[in-house]
Amino acid sequence: MKTVYLDNNATTRVAPEVVEEMLPYFSELYGNPSSMHSFGGNLGLKVREARARIANLLGAQPDEILLTSGGTESDATAIHAALAANPHKRHIVTTRVEHPAIKNLFEQYGKNGYRVSFIPVDREGRLDMQTFGDSLTDDTAVVSMMWANNETGVLFPVEDVAAELHDRGILLHTDAVQAVGKVPIDLARTPMDMLSLSGHKLHGPKGIGALVIRKGTKFKPLMVGGHQEQGRRAGTENVPGIIGLGKACELAAGNLADIGTRVQGLRDRLEEALLAAVPQCMINGDRPNRLPNTTSIAFEYVEGEAILLMMNEFGIAASSGSACTSGSLEPSHVLRAMGIPFTAAHGSIRFSLSHYTTAEEIDFVIDKMPPIIERLRQMSPFWKQAVQSG
Repeated sequence: MKTVYLDNNATTRVAPEVVEEMLPYFSELYGNPSSMHSFGGNLGLKVREARARIANLLGAQPDEILLTSGGTESDATAIHAALAANPHKRHIVTTRVEHPAIKNLFEQYGKNGYRVSFIPVDREGRLDMQTFGDSLTDDTAVVSMMWANNETGVLFPVEDVAAELHDRGILLHTDAVQAVGKVPIDLARTPMDMLSLSGHKLHGPKGIGALVIRKGTKFKPLMVGGHQEQGRRAGTENVPGIIGLGKACELAAGNLADIGTRVQGLRDRLEEALLAAVPQCMINGDRPNRLPNTTSIAFEYVEGEAILLMMNEFGIAASSGSACTSGSLEPSHVLRAMGIPFTAAHGSIRFSLSHYTTAEEIDFVIDKMPPIIERLRQMSPFWKQAVQSG
């Protein structure tokens, strides 16, 4: 049975071109790029080439790219550096819908003496800009705001916020893990201080990521030891991963137009067909202002876990809007922050497409989803009660 993979916000397949470019660095080209001899030292040239490819996708400079193990390390490094650069400031700001890599980190800092402001969102997942502006003070060290939400795809106004914070001398970090490779990003025109990305979200390998640090930003390393990464991150370089990330970024730059047109069209076709065929379902999030590959659809009065299990019988892979896998029956913190009713949030499914998604796959999902929801609703006491009440 063929898998129809629509969970690309969780992880992506590694592009064949990326695999091909990485393979030699697992075998014959296995040297350490920090070595004095040419066998290892020559690999440093390939690392620099990869760094330039990453920078090119983002409108950054190669020496602004700090290579890490992934998005979580990049996030932690950015916040650590921001607070170390401003030891006299004890206030930090983020949003209520951040990825756990930021959400849990800020909660930890809140337990360790920092005052944390979590900015709310409205029913469409849009940031409350009035509350955000009111939260900023002279004591604010850093704001961390995701570029795009991983569950709903809603885009935040990070470019506008960057300009405002730059004028006030407040550092801005953005977790752009979901945005890189899906929407154009030009850091040459945006006064962003730090930006995180992860390779496995854009058809690169797992275990590699980057933190972009704008020139002039004060920085203190999170990982101390050797001299690698200009002394900003100790540890022997993950050469195959770096090479793979560089190639993935090069491919992503060439695929941006396809994501913004063909893939978005497939996403819209999926949404429109399911909204027309399935009663009492809705889109979670600001529909005009989302990632082109992402939709979160709430199917009322059914459980997301049950939907996923039945989808899996047909080889359809997606993800749920509730934390079923953690043993919790509560909807995700993102949907709760948006005020989505429990009956809808608990039955929310995220479909996230990629450059490899085909029209035939979307048509297959459109064909299978309505009977799945109908069958589950026939077994749901909540649905029967809703029908009876009118």
